[in-house]
Amino acid sequence: MSQKGLLLVNIGTPDHCDRRSVLRYLKQFLNDPFVVDIPRFFRWVLVNAVILPFRHQKSAKAYQKIWLKEGSPLLVYSLRLKAEVARALGKAYHVELGMRYGHPSIEEAMGKLKNCENIYVLPLFPQYSSAATDSAIQQVWSVLSKNKIKSEITVLRDFYQHPAFIAAYTERIQNTLAGKKVDCILMSYHGLPERHIIKSGCGATCDRVHACPTITDKNQRCYRAQCFITSDLIAKTLNLESNQYRVAFQSRLGRTPWIKPYTDIMLPTLIKEGIQNIALVSPSFVTDCLETLEEINIRLREQWQQLGGKEFIFIPSLNSEPGWINALKEMVHEIAKDN
Repeated sequence: MSQKGLLLVNIGTPDHCDRRSVLRYLKQFLNDPFVVDIPRFFRWVLVNAVILPFRHQKSAKAYQKIWLKEGSPLLVYSLRLKAEVARALGKAYHVELGMRYGHPSIEEAMGKLKNCENIYVLPLFPQYSSAATDSAIQQVWSVLSKNKIKSEITVLRDFYQHPAFIAAYTERIQNTLAGKKVDCILMSYHGLPERHIIKSGCGATCDRVHACPTITDKNQRCYRAQCFITSDLIAKTLNLESNQYRVAFQSRLGRTPWIKPYTDIMLPTLIKEGIQNIALVSPSFVTDCLETLEEINIRLREQWQQLGGKEFIFIPSLNSEPGWINALKEMVHEIAKDN
């Protein structure tokens, strides 16, 4: 009996933290029509003539602050995850890691899985978005067609409310905050332009400021709504009252409206409310990366201190925590319908 294949897909990272490597990575990333979803000509001008000449230098400096001896944190932690998941699933599965941008690429990973009769694709993005999820899935289909791979493909589109995922993040939060007192847990998700929500077909009534309504057939692909569901489930498991946590969105780029509320704007609001001790967690990320290690744990920490806040506790992503490995194992067995 042939092995089953499991493809874990993450977003990607530069090969090195020098400006040339970061420029090469950002050029591939930002020229993706799923990411910057405007007409091709205008995207090329915006990305290559306006954003990249300045952005890559700033991003390179940011990467240099978090770079590990072994390389990019995202790659290092993702490879550890792959190894632990392979160990947990055993010899019945061949597990590979593919990055949507950079290396190891999805094409490289699929090439190693081509002899598997069944390949299960698990994008490591808990909440669905066209910018990350659809882009990754489309790349998988493109590689299949290009290389004439005959494997049967099954994709797990999202897992934002999967009990095992919620349990793993809850455990991560509890372990980090054990014996510590915080006034508020701020759950910060990667942001998206508001137009992405509109294009997802969201038909729910929402002011786009407060919490989204519950998931129905009208907003089942709404990234923002899924983020609020994840937060509510984590909060419920932690027995948090509504005033003990907040939801916000980070990493916006450019002047176009992004989904709100913004994380950096939320911090002064918390100070005005008399909150002094906070913990930050990012449940849209399962692997620590630039957005968690530099944007949150360095820049937002500095902002909080400058505002006069006291305690700032950074809660790491799931990385290769045992609870997360078990959650992935459970999800894979579910989609593979293993007995």
